[in-house]
Formats: sequence, C-alpha cells, structure tokens
Amino acid sequence: MSNNTKILWADDEIDLLKPHILFLKQKGYEVVTANNGRDAIEAVEESSFDLIILDENMPGLTGLETLGQIKQIAPATPVIMITKSEEENIMDQAVGNKISDYLIKPVNPNQILISIKRNVHSERLVSEKATADYRQEFSRISMAISECYTVADWAELYRKISFWEMELAATETNMDEMLEMQKAEANNAFYKFVKRNYEDWITDEECEGRPMMSHEVMKKRIFPLLDEGEKVFLIVIDNFRLDQWMTIKPLLNEYFTFNEETYCSILPTATQYARNAIFSGLLPVKIAQMFPELWIDEDSEEGKNINESPLIATQFERYRRKCRFSYNKVNDSAAGERLLKEFSNLEGNDLNVVVLNFIDMLSHARTESKMIRELASSNAAYRSLTESWFKHSSAIDLFRKIAEKGYKIVLTTDHGTVRVTNPLKVVGDKNTNTNLRYKVGKSLSYNGRQVYEIKKPEQYGLPSPNVSSTYIFAGNQDFFAYPNNYNYYVQYYTDTFQHGGISLEEMIVPLITMTAK
Repeated sequence: MSNNTKILWADDEIDLLKPHILFLKQKGYEVVTANNGRDAIEAVEESSFDLIILDENMPGLTGLETLGQIKQIAPATPVIMITKSEEENIMDQAVGNKISDYLIKPVNPNQILISIKRNVHSERLVSEKATADYRQEFSRISMAISECYTVADWAELYRKISFWEMELAATETNMDEMLEMQKAEANNAFYKFVKRNYEDWITDEECEGRPMMSHEVMKKRIFPLLDEGEKVFLIVIDNFRLDQWMTIKPLLNEYFTFNEETYCSILPTATQYARNAIFSGLLPVKIAQMFPELWIDEDSEEGKNINESPLIATQFERYRRKCRFSYNKVNDSAAGERLLKEFSNLEGNDLNVVVLNFIDMLSHARTESKMIRELASSNAAYRSLTESWFKHSSAIDLFRKIAEKGYKIVLTTDHGTVRVTNPLKVVGDKNTNTNLRYKVGKSLSYNGRQVYEIKKPEQYGLPSPNVSSTYIFAGNQDFFAYPNNYNYYVQYYTDTFQHGGISLEEMIVPLITMTAK
C-alpha cells in the first residue's frame, strides 16, 4: 500500500525508533531519517516532505533551533515535535514557531499515526466525513422542508442549510450542487409559505406562529434592555445574512457571549422599507401617513435613508420614553476610525445606534465591478470577503471597545441578500422603480409563477404612490428585467447579489444580543 506521503524523521536515537518507522512504512508512508538537526536541514533543502518529525533534545542544533531554520526553508510543511521535557517554556517556544503538534515521550506508533493523519490527511478525511454526513442529512432536510409550519421552523431549517453550506464549502466534495438544489427547493416552499401567511402577519399581531418583524425589533429587544438600566449599542450591518454572522462569530467569541435568534424582515426586503421600519417602529404606510416629511417616495431622487435618526426619535416620543441616544452611519474606514476616536462621546448615552454599510457596498460593487465579481464569485467567497473585512476593519475594534466597557450589543440587519440566476420579464410604466427583486408601479405585467402580487398595498403596511399602484415580489433566485435591452441586462445581473424579494436569505435575518465576557 502506498499513499505517496513522504516524512522526514530527525532524532539522535533514530535506531531505537525502527519499530515505529517500520509501522509507518507498513501503513504506506515513505520515511527518510536523520540523526541530527544539520542533516535534517540539508534533507529539507534537497527534497520536499509532506511532514517533518523533530526530536527536541538533539546534540548540536536542538530541535527548536532546527525548527527555526526549517521554517525558513519550508514554512508550509507541518512539523511534529517530540520531547522528553514537559517544561512550559519549551512548549511555548514550539507553539510560537507554529508547530503542528507536540508529543511527549514515550510515544507509541498509533500516537504518531494519528498526528500524521491530523496534519497530512485531515482535509481528505474531513471531506469524506462531511460528504457521508451530508448524505445522511439530505433526507432529513428534505423531510423538514415539507414539515415547516412556522417561521421558527423555517429559521431552524435555514440555519441547518447554512451550516452545511459552510461545511461543504470548506472541503473538497461533490455535494455542493446537491445542496444548492435542496436550498432552491426550500426557497420555493418558503415562498409559498410567505404568500399564504404574510397578510395575516401584517394585519393580525395575535395570529398563531407570527414572527417578530422589522418594526418590532426595538420595542421587543432594545426597550427591555434599556429598562434594565443597560447601556446598549444597536449595530445594524446593512445586507447581513445569517451565514455571514456564522462566519464572523468566531472572531467575537473571545469577547462576548451570545443569545442568537432571528426575526423576519418585512417586504420589500430593502433598506428604504425594512430599516426605516426598524428605526421608527412602524410599518412603511404608517411612516408615510404620520411623518410624511420623513418618508421618501420611490420616485424621489433623494436618498431613501436620510431620516433615520429623526425616525428613531419619533419612536421614543411615541412610547413616551426618555432616552439619550446617538446615531452614526459608517460608510468607510475613515468614518469608522473617527467613531473610535470619539467613543468617549458615546458613553453618556443610553443607546448608541451604528449602521455599518460595508456589506451593502460590497454587494453593489460586486454587481458593477468585474474584479469584485471575480473575488466574490460564490456564496463561499462572499462570506470570505465579509470575514476579511470584519477582521481587518475598525468594526471589530468597535466591538472590542464596547466589550471593554461592558455594554450590551444588539447586532442585526435590515435584510439579507440572495444570488439571482433566473430572469423574469416585467413590463411597467416609466415611474416603476428599478429594484430587481420587487417592483412598485401601475399596470405591471410579468411572466413567472413565483411572483407575489399585492394589489392593495395599504392592507399590507405599504404606501401607495398612486391609486392604482401594485407591488410584485420575486421569489427564490428570480429577478425582474425589462424587455428593452433584455439580453444585455440579463447577462449583466445574472449571478449578482440582490435584495427586496422573498427568500430565506433575505427575510430570515440574524438578531444577536451580545454580553461582554
């Protein structure tokens, strides 16, 4: 048997290790030996190895000294260090030199074997295990799709699908396509579920199984914390999906404990509607009726989110709550750094609201820039860019600063985003809005079965720009395109990330209460 794995084993008592070496050769490994550090270094200079085993206590160059030189020659090669010493400083130095494993003598052959498997074959073994586990899970997920009766059921299913999406993306498996098909099946069923129930969620707050929705987030999650005397940061990351939260969560584990839940974004799952609903505590039609000066219509050229701070104030006033709050929108690194420098100005507030716009900017840049589209070519790459941004931005420094002060954080978003692949032709008048996942206008006509049409907007909590205005929403991975220059726009927007419609990714969004450790 041969597995094409080549190992270098350096030990000044290598002759005493012949039984171990024979055991590894019987397992199919090629083992090259060295009696001292200098010979080991020469071997690494002359040949490449999949793994190196070093004795720490060798005459001449010690194991640690040998390790330092080997890391300069072959920095990516995993190194297992074996020693008789249990001194902590030696362990610290070895770990500091990025060793892959640390074993204390005496070691038996199986200890060596499992360390080799962990450091050389782990990717293959993890991939095989993930494939086998997902095969078993596949039927359970399929069954769960037909047994989701509440938004809580859908949230749990979506979390499970996101988990497997991340597991399979981290390994080389052939299961990705199968999972994508299963996710599409789930989104088809979720679309039908929303279509059956959405009107009840909007019109009847007591209906069974009704989820928490955008306009209830502050009342149900922020107000109770303020009533307990907590100082709270509400951090809203625009366009932030559940899988993206799962990606950055490990970066925050050191600083916080988490209460993780989800809520359901209102339709349209677009910033103008969903985020204004969060901050005002009102459905969009009520904002337009009660505060017409703060509501920006679809056909207006003004920014749709220029009144967020005043909307927050109206919610506190309406509930007769005295609350000292701040509002900050972070659109770039300079704004993030400025917020950190002025952090002391925030400490006197009961509530500090921070909107982070990077992911929304990334989504739009991916549509418009060929380079960004290449960098975020898949959901996995999109998550990776999110992680990289968070790890290296002022955002994580803000979270650390808040943890140091012992304040609470409620982290959420206004809506998620979905990668669109299937165009639907739509025809509307010249005032119809440009969003690809929903349209509002007069005399809308379209093709496609999975289009949710709302003919009486006010009944669904939506303003009506005109007497005969209707809203239509795309489901799953569909997007709307006009007949004019149809092929050009289809090619341009296919495989971009969009929001506004009905999908698990857009509607079921993270709501995380974070407590400093």
